[in-house]
Amino acid sequence: MRSLVLLRHGQSQWNAANRFTGWADVNLTPAGEAQAEAAGRLLRAQGLEFKTAFTSVLTRAIRTLRIVLQASGQAFVPEHKTWRLNERHYGALTGLEKDEAAERFGAEQIARWRRGYSDRPPPMGEAEHQALAQDRRYRGVPVPHTESLEDVQARLKPWRAQLDSALSAGPVLVVAHGNSLRALLSDLLRLQPEEVRRLEIPLANPLVAELDDAGQTIALAYLDASRAAALPRA
Repeated sequence: MRSLVLLRHGQSQWNAANRFTGWADVNLTPAGEAQAEAAGRLLRAQGLEFKTAFTSVLTRAIRTLRIVLQASGQAFVPEHKTWRLNERHYGALTGLEKDEAAERFGAEQIARWRRGYSDRPPPMGEAEHQALAQDRRYRGVPVPHTESLEDVQARLKPWRAQLDSALSAGPVLVVAHGNSLRALLSDLLRLQPEEVRRLEIPLANPLVAELDDAGQTIALAYLDASRAAALPRA
């Protein structure tokens, strides 16, 4: 039996402002910090002890991870960061308030971009893309101009070997983003695109997965049932 806990970061400044965030590097709000601390306390109460932790290279996920580990009494757990766990790149939608985006592009189109599997938003402008690509954390990284959920799933695949190796050594915590976690769950549960479309990941609610030695998910549940979203059957 292998234990994997998936956690979306706490509320970010742009979550609170209802903006498309993607690869924009924004911080947690005080509410997000409190959510992360509560998640850590939940993990501690459940006696979940981690061997390894993974997160993205975005501040909101990194800070959530560190708050969670501190609150669960596991600040010593090794952390590994990878851009492959970043949120989906929202292209030209990045930074737009969601109601404003719906007015500009139409609510139905926004829904397709947000919930579709292979739908990509319009690409980010070249100047913004160049500025992002020059960020030192992305040296040598093929920074996208935009992404679909299918693209996110594809960029996670090279990292899966590292995750599988870590799981063989002990329980793993992954703190990431709504869409990178949706993509990972899609892979773990072998979901069809229509099932992925309906999948939601709430902020800062630990999702505990139990996997067999072959990597098949045999149990899946949120620790905070009061804030749980519907899950496909494991």
